[in-house]
Formats: sequence, structure tokens, C-alpha cells
Amino acid sequence: MRIFVKRRSVINTLFWVILQSKRGELMSLKNSMHLSGHRALITGAGQGIGEACAEVFADRGADLILLDKNRNTLPRVADRIASKGVRMVAHIIDLTRTNLLQKLIEEMQAERTIDILVNNAGFDRPGVTAKTGKEDLNAVLGIHIGVPFLLTKWLLPEMRARRWGRIVNISSVYGLSGAKGEAAYCTAKAGVIGLTKTTAREAGADGVTVNAIVPGLIRTPPMIKLPDKYKQPIIDQTLLGRMENL
Repeated sequence: MRIFVKRRSVINTLFWVILQSKRGELMSLKNSMHLSGHRALITGAGQGIGEACAEVFADRGADLILLDKNRNTLPRVADRIASKGVRMVAHIIDLTRTNLLQKLIEEMQAERTIDILVNNAGFDRPGVTAKTGKEDLNAVLGIHIGVPFLLTKWLLPEMRARRWGRIVNISSVYGLSGAKGEAAYCTAKAGVIGLTKTTAREAGADGVTVNAIVPGLIRTPPMIKLPDKYKQPIIDQTLLGRMENL
């Protein structure tokens, strides 16, 4: 398992991770730019990093399952992905509703193997430790750790049986450094790294790689829309004093 914090775009890093072989080498040049024959599930695919992942994977020929709860953004993304001519399904779903999510995954697996998983969905409930309530903490942990844990639990056995699979968890630099006023989010993102390390040790011998990508401050729609009085202090904490593009 590697934690990727190199200065390259998040999406380029993710694609590089997907292409790695069991031995940490890249696939052959003949096949390295294509994901045809693979089926990827991406959570939080309605905007930001998830949307960009869907675009790149579609361009590389992967079949896609796009999940998001946003009824406004996911249909737009799905229409654009469908226009690329790849096989794609999109489902508007609250990922924290475990029974519904498990039923959907079982239906998708019955149709065809899912051998790439990108755990990207998440949200934030800012607050310092002393003022963060249990409900807010559990909500943030649920989407950032609970959902990736369950999806990995459900999809990993088939990946191991087929001796090929790729799981990529989107963490955050805050999971390594911490940040003032982000008690729940930092705790959750640190947990993502712990989950990644554990799963990588469990699955590596069976040809399944599990990696975490640890972005800094990315120019995503939620961050762009954040009022300056909240956004600027976050920007000021970055080493370069700016947001990065996808």
C-alpha cells in the first residue's frame, strides 16, 4: 500500500495507481492506456474528483457504475459519460442507507464483476473537537469510513477470487496533518488511511492492490462555493497558499 501525495493531478495519480501490476510495475505499454474489459464503481461521481474520475475512466474504455445522492449533478455527468459510448449505469442513492446500497451492489455483481472501486464520496461538518456533536461525528465517519469499509467488504472477495482488483480510497492531507476546526473530517480521513493499509495487507497476495490518494486543497464545486470567510483560512493553511486544480 502506498499513500500518494506527489505533486501531480489527483486524477493522473489515480489512473497511475489503477495501472500498477501486482509487482508494482506498470502494465505493458500496449495496454497501459486502456481499461477496456474492466468495470469501475465510483462513489461521489456527481461532481469534483468523482466526476473527473468518471471522465478519465470513460476515455480509457472502462465500464462504469456511478453513484451519488445529488439529483441535480449526477444526471448531467451520466449524460456526458454516456455520450462517450461506454457501458454505464448511474444510480442516485444515499450511500449511508446500508440495506439499499447492499441490494444495489448485489444486483450489479449478479450482472458482471466489479473489479475497480473508487471510494470518493464524502462531506464535511466543520467544528472544533469541543463543539462537535456525536451526531455530526458519526455522520462524517459513516460516509468517509463506513461506506468504503462496506463496499470493500462486499467487492473484495470476488476480486481476490479472480486475482485482480484495484481499490482506491480518496483520503486528504488533513488525515495526515490534522487541521483546526475539522475534528470530524480529519478523524475520518485518517481512518481512511488506516483502512487502506489494513486492506492492502489482506489482499495484496491475491493480486488486489489497495491505495490511498491524499490530495491537498482541490478546486471542487463545494470548495468554490464556500464563503470567503470560511475558505480563506483553509487556503492560508496550505504550504503554497492556494487551491489546486483537478
